[in-house]
Amino acid sequence: MLNLLIRVLDFAAPILAMILLGLFGAGILVEMGLMQRLAFLSRPIFAFTRLPEACSTAFVVSLGSAVAANGMIASFRREGSISGRETVLCSIMNSIPVYLRELLTYQVPIVIPALGMVVGGFYAVVFLLTAAVKVAAVVLLSRVFLDRSTCTPSIAPPPKGVSLKDALTRTLQKEGRLFLRIAAIYLVVTTIVFLLQDGGYFEIFSVLPLAEIFGIPSESIVPLTTYVLSPIAGISLLGNMIHVGTISDVQAMIVLMLGSMFMLPIFAAKSLAPRYVAIFGSRLGLKIVLLSTGLSVIVRFFILLGLLAFVR
Repeated sequence: MLNLLIRVLDFAAPILAMILLGLFGAGILVEMGLMQRLAFLSRPIFAFTRLPEACSTAFVVSLGSAVAANGMIASFRREGSISGRETVLCSIMNSIPVYLRELLTYQVPIVIPALGMVVGGFYAVVFLLTAAVKVAAVVLLSRVFLDRSTCTPSIAPPPKGVSLKDALTRTLQKEGRLFLRIAAIYLVVTTIVFLLQDGGYFEIFSVLPLAEIFGIPSESIVPLTTYVLSPIAGISLLGNMIHVGTISDVQAMIVLMLGSMFMLPIFAAKSLAPRYVAIFGSRLGLKIVLLSTGLSVIVRFFILLGLLAFVR
């Protein structure tokens, strides 16, 4: 049990530290009125949806911290200012800036050099396409399931002359309790996930039987399986195979799509579910995770079908 707790803390501590910095950093900017002044930048995007204007303000906050933005949305939901459906769709939109950040911090500096311009560029395009599909899905679902919003969340106008000290004090009062709640639930859910992993329940995501079905070389089984458990390690192994000619570019793309289709549910269970359940509660949190992960998997599934049709 002690070993389990150490593993959970080792896994959760860096994530909770980032959540803490995001919550308090964005909270200070909100208290000083900087985020409210930038809200107009997101309005052209949200003009196509039927989401409340509060979502556009939270979207701006998500440029700095998706957790802080989702914390705002959760507060609006607790106040009864927005509905459950609006909460889910707003949270999906808050995840879009993550794609832009990871394009600059993960795809360009790591993936493209490791896989080469063709395969690495392909993977980056899939990444951006996933973000575009999620935005389109939010627009469509909001127009199908939502009426034109008339709610008025309690967003204070930009304050004037607020000092950094006052902003910090208010942020500690508002965000401190939220962070403690998130941390407690996150640690509990992460512990449960680790127990399931130790019990072998994630083995249902094994990709080994699929390698032959999709016509990829037997040598690709190692990077394929490795990618499911660790994308960076899998990409490194796959990159070596591409450079020495063991696997073709198209076969490497198939491996990436297959691997990510199985990696995404594991990532969602281990990282996203604890975070969203901690912020939104189990019902809404799991809905958001399932919808977001489902859209990502669907994009990769259809691209995989296109690749297989191209090969044949």
